[in-house]
Amino acid sequence: MREFIRRGTDEYNEAVRKSHVGQDEDLPVSIDEMKARIERFFHLPQNKDIVVREFSVGVQTKKPWRGLAVFIDGMADKTVINQDILERLMLFTEFVHDEPRRNMEYIAEKILTSNQTAMLEKWSEVVQTVLSGSTAVLLDGCNRALSVETKGWEHRSIGPPQAEAVVRGAHDSFTESFRANTGLVRARFRSEHLVTEIYSVGNLATIDVAVMYVHGVTNPKLVREVRRRIKAIDVDYVSSAGMLEQFIEDQPSRLIPQVLSTERPDRVAASLAEGYAAIFVGNNPYVLIAPVVLYSMVHTSEDANLRFQAGTFIRCLRWVALFVALLFPALYVAVTNYHPEMLPTDLMLAIAGSREQVPFPVIVEILLMEFAIELIREAGIRIPSVIGPTIGIVGALIIGQAAVQAGIVSPLLVIVVATTALAGFAIPNYELSMAIRITRFLFLLAAAVLGFYGIAILCCVYAVRLSMQKSFGVPILSPIAPSKGSSRDVLLRGPVYTMNRRPVFLNPLRSWRQQPITRPWSSDTGARKGADKKGSDKS
Repeated sequence: MREFIRRGTDEYNEAVRKSHVGQDEDLPVSIDEMKARIERFFHLPQNKDIVVREFSVGVQTKKPWRGLAVFIDGMADKTVINQDILERLMLFTEFVHDEPRRNMEYIAEKILTSNQTAMLEKWSEVVQTVLSGSTAVLLDGCNRALSVETKGWEHRSIGPPQAEAVVRGAHDSFTESFRANTGLVRARFRSEHLVTEIYSVGNLATIDVAVMYVHGVTNPKLVREVRRRIKAIDVDYVSSAGMLEQFIEDQPSRLIPQVLSTERPDRVAASLAEGYAAIFVGNNPYVLIAPVVLYSMVHTSEDANLRFQAGTFIRCLRWVALFVALLFPALYVAVTNYHPEMLPTDLMLAIAGSREQVPFPVIVEILLMEFAIELIREAGIRIPSVIGPTIGIVGALIIGQAAVQAGIVSPLLVIVVATTALAGFAIPNYELSMAIRITRFLFLLAAAVLGFYGIAILCCVYAVRLSMQKSFGVPILSPIAPSKGSSRDVLLRGPVYTMNRRPVFLNPLRSWRQQPITRPWSSDTGARKGADKKGSDKS
């Protein structure tokens, strides 16, 4: 096995080395050699997406200067290339015999009007510039190239969020545009301390990955760890944020997600203010927030926009839904098979009467219905959106009613399965909902074997595993296990004017996020309690 892994590693490294042969070389001086290298690197003339525009700098002079503009058709804005590069260099330059002015610095500072230019000295930089949608300008006699910002591919406009919709809150979401996503966050978090670091991931095809954090608030150890994991990724291609999440999380085999994925810019901005780090992936409408704790996956952006009474009520409802989605079918199986004495006699007789004509055991009966519900849910997603919801509702009604009339399942079981499915939809985080859906079957099997004892044993095992699970070094059950002081924003929602502290488990550089007394005009004791708590913590 070790020999097989070693051979595979050597083969992969050799393939990567061959694909990068020549990219670390310096740029030649001759424009003909530049063109020959471009044709070799980009597989011209077979490759029809690469455009190599030959032109002359200063065509009105006696000694014009040959040049090349290289870009990808469909990724670069041709209007910007024509007006800000070709027109400026071909018509508005007067290079007579002044050789010192024949250099890239003069062109970048005096001629081109683009707002973003950069000097390139290696072929690898030229290749990455062209592949990113910018234009590389090469001139005869110069051993350096110029990168000009000309990105202009088509992308989806900003629209409402699809998976994290709220009633009261912002109604914009991330898109597939990398810079539009970072701009949406900066539009909300207007601070000079907001830092965005951009890296390239991928050997065969690179993709931009940005790490955003607040300097002076986010723990530098967290930033270094995120940066280290991203730089250590050695793979040919990363297609999405979901794939990147699997590379950087602590324990990919665990069902509970260890990175929070969101499509809402307001949630990312609020998390940055708390001391979290955000990870943007190019051409992906989801942003990753690290680290994550279990309780934050039950929170939504709407909680902060509601008064704390309403926010606490909705949050409690979600916690109840989480436990119903996880344990309700297992409890039904355990009570029916092993512990009928725990139910009132009339209810137990009603359950027994409804199951009198059912030929299957309870576990088989409930597994059939769970499979049908999961099948309808997945089909509703894959079916075109116009008829998807209709097919889901009609399919569930028809299958449930037909199964009851045929005597395959009992009517009460349909209610149990339907309630469980509704509770699963109430969980706001999609990855957590998927984990609950899978774990529910484990509890079903435990209840079928040992009843309440099986459920209790599995709950203990699951609690121990959760207490050991970490996200970027942070226990996923923080701040409850291990117990740490925190604002009232974990299980319940506290008043915003008393939540003075940032999450302690993040070890932020600034632990307090607001003044001790935020409502000096009010006689409400909540504001005073926040001040008293701060005073006691300081003492």
